[in-house]
Amino acid sequence: MLASAVAVADDIGADSRRRVEQLLGETRWLDHLLRRLDEEGDDGDTREPLPPPERIRVDELAAEVVTGMRLATTHEVGFAGEEAWAHMDPVALWRALRNVLDNACRVAAGRVDVQVCAGRGWVTVQVDDDGPGFGQGTAGLASLGLGIVHDLISEYGGGLEIRTCELGGARVRMLLPAAPPAAMAAAETVGADDWRPHP
Repeated sequence: MLASAVAVADDIGADSRRRVEQLLGETRWLDHLLRRLDEEGDDGDTREPLPPPERIRVDELAAEVVTGMRLATTHEVGFAGEEAWAHMDPVALWRALRNVLDNACRVAAGRVDVQVCAGRGWVTVQVDDDGPGFGQGTAGLASLGLGIVHDLISEYGGGLEIRTCELGGARVRMLLPAAPPAAMAAAETVGADDWRPHP
């Protein structure tokens, strides 16, 4: 509530307003995550049904995560993305990308690059860093984070790849089942409902 009040105040500059709006965006994602965890209950052995996948705009979600990370790190975080739609749970993808970016920024020497592209039935979200390479960073969070990422992505038919990148560090690539662009999806929906009698 306080951040919302500051966002519409007349006595703050444009840069401060952008930071507050980003804080509000992060708060919304955390609220979604907490509600999801609350719905799952306290019994760790009981698996709740997965939320159904949605058609989501992956490049826009990734750009939002990158913008938030730029405010939280001194590293240079680059982003390049083309319009890309996937069948995925948005909260799961947000968690997965935040985990990968957190790990990359923790081990990077100064640069992390994020790229989103689509092709051959898949959407690829790729994160490169200029750190020491996979398994060579500070022990602790990396393997746990990537284990979480693998679970979140694979539950929706996706995959995870890890290798070395041109920056010298790790490349983590998340592969998501692609969805048709908005215009094609709308056309398919119209066609599906356009029942006509057989001649």
